[in-house]
Amino acid sequence: MKEKPVMLIADDVEINRVILAQFFQDEYQIVEAANGAEAWDIITSQKVNIVLADLVMPVMDGYELLTRIKRHDSYASIPVLVMTARTDADSEVRAMELGASDFVTKPYNPTVVRCRVRNVMARLENEWRRVEQIAKDRQFCELRRHVELDSLTEIYNRETFYRKAAERMQAAKQRKFVIVYLDISCFKVINDLFRMETGNLVLKTAAYYFKAMVGQEGIAGRMEADHFALCMPKDRLQIEQLLKGLDSTMKSLGISHHVLFYAGIYPVENTYLPVDQMCDRAHMALNQIKGNYMHRYAVYDESMREVMLEEQMIVRDMEFALQERQFCIFLQPIYDQQTCKIVGAEALVRWNHPKKGMISPASFIPVFERNGFIVRLDRFVWEEVCRLLRQRIQSGGSVTPVSVNVSRLNFYNENLLNYLQELVRKYGLQPELLRLEITETAYTENPRQLIEMVRKFREAGFQVLMDDFGSGYSSLNMLKNLPVDILKIDMAFANEVDTSGRARVIMKAIVNMAQDLGMGIVTEGVETKPQLDYLAGIGCRNIQGYYFSRPIPVPEFVALCDREGA
Repeated sequence: MKEKPVMLIADDVEINRVILAQFFQDEYQIVEAANGAEAWDIITSQKVNIVLADLVMPVMDGYELLTRIKRHDSYASIPVLVMTARTDADSEVRAMELGASDFVTKPYNPTVVRCRVRNVMARLENEWRRVEQIAKDRQFCELRRHVELDSLTEIYNRETFYRKAAERMQAAKQRKFVIVYLDISCFKVINDLFRMETGNLVLKTAAYYFKAMVGQEGIAGRMEADHFALCMPKDRLQIEQLLKGLDSTMKSLGISHHVLFYAGIYPVENTYLPVDQMCDRAHMALNQIKGNYMHRYAVYDESMREVMLEEQMIVRDMEFALQERQFCIFLQPIYDQQTCKIVGAEALVRWNHPKKGMISPASFIPVFERNGFIVRLDRFVWEEVCRLLRQRIQSGGSVTPVSVNVSRLNFYNENLLNYLQELVRKYGLQPELLRLEITETAYTENPRQLIEMVRKFREAGFQVLMDDFGSGYSSLNMLKNLPVDILKIDMAFANEVDTSGRARVIMKAIVNMAQDLGMGIVTEGVETKPQLDYLAGIGCRNIQGYYFSRPIPVPEFVALCDREGA
C-alpha cells in the first residue's frame, strides 16, 4: 500500500486545525502544530510534503516560519499555503513575496481549499518533472539559472547569495570583506501611488546598479521584496558614493517620487560566521537609521549585538514570565482639569523581571509585536483590568472607565469581539467601562477590516479611542472613514504648544475638528502649567500626563481614587 504524503497544519486555533484535518485526512497523513516553533521542529525532524500555516500565531508567526523554510536549502522546496482573513490582501502579498505557494481564506470553503492544495501539489509535481526533463536534456546551465537567480531582478536569490558570498570570502581570506544590507524607504508607498510595474522597474534598476557596483570581486543578491544585500571587499566600498550613484540612477527613471535607499554595513571579522547571521547584523545596523533622513547608513557595532542579546533574553523568558505573573499593570489617571477629578485611566503593562528588575516596555513591546506574543499579553492586561473593575464595584468604590491597548495583531483574529464580550460578561461589567485604544498603524495596514471592527465594537457598547493621534501621515483621511469615540492627541503636540506657534495652531484645529465630529478628546503628555492653561483655553478638559500623575501601581491608583473620591 502506497504511503500517504504528510501534511503539516500549523494554527494556534484548534478548531481550525480540526476543520482542515477533516478536509484532507483521506488523502494525507496529518500532523499538527499549535505555533510556528512547533511546526519548525516537526519539519526538521520528519518528512513533510506540504504545509498549511496560519500567519498569526504565538511564539513564531507564519511569516517567520515561511522565511525559515524558504531560506533553508533542505526545506525550501516544501510548498507552503498560508491562511489569512478574507479581507487581508496585504498579508497575502507579503506572504507570496516571502515564497508562499498559495493562500486560503477564512472561513474555509472545502471545495476551494481542496482545489488550491491540489493545484499546488500538481504544480510541484509538474515542476519536478520539468526539472528532470531539463537534466535529461543536459540543459544544466538553464536549470542553475532558474535555481540561483531571483526571477524578477535576475541577480542571485537569497539562498544563492549566502552560498556564493561564503565561497567568495573563503577563497580570498587575505582580504577584508563587508556585508551591505539595503532597502527602500516606504517602498509600499511606491506600489500604492503607482502601478506595480513601476515598483518592479525600481527593483530591477537597483539590482542592475548593485551588480555593476560589486563587479567581479563582489556578490549582489535580492533577499526579499525591496531588500538587497552586497558582499564586497572592504577597500572597494565607498558607501557615500554608492548611495549618491544610486540616487542618480533612481532619478533617471523619471518617477515623481523620491526613491531613497538606506544601508546597514557589517564589517566581516570572522569569515566562518554563517552569512545569514552577517546579513542579520547588517540589517540590525540598517534598522538603527530607517526613517531618519539625516543619516542614510549605519555600521554595525557590538552595542547592537547587546540589543540582539537583550531581545533573545526577552523571547526566552516571556512564556515563563506570563505564567509566573511577572507582568503587571500600572494605571495612569486621566483628569478633568476643570474639576481636578479622575475621569478615567489607561492601563499600561510592566515587566518586573526577577533578575533584571523592571524592564521598560520600549524594550519588550516591539519584540512581542514582531513575534506575536503581544496578542497573549494584551489579553492578560484586559483581564487584569476587568478584575480590578469588578473589585472596585464589589468594594463599593467609585468606578471610572479604563482604556486598554489593542495591538494591531489582534485584528487578525475574527473572534476578537466575541472574546471581549465574554470577558466583560465573565466579570459582570458594562462594556463602556473597558475602553479600547487602537493606533493609526492598525488602520494603515488594513483599513477596511479595522473600520468594520470598530463599527462592531461600538455597536456592542465599547468605546474606541484613537491613540497617538497625529503621529502618522494618514490622520485626516482616517478620521473621514473611522468613527472612533475619542481622540488621544499625540504627546508631541502637548510638548510643543508652549514653545511653537505652529503646534498651537495645529492643536486648536484638531480640537475644533474633533468637536465638530462629535468626538471626545484626551491630551497625553501634559507636564507643565503653561501647557495646561493653553489646553484649557482651547477646550481640552481631559488630561493625561505627568502634570497630574505618572503611571502608578494598582494599589496606589485605588488609594488615589478613594482619597479624591473619583
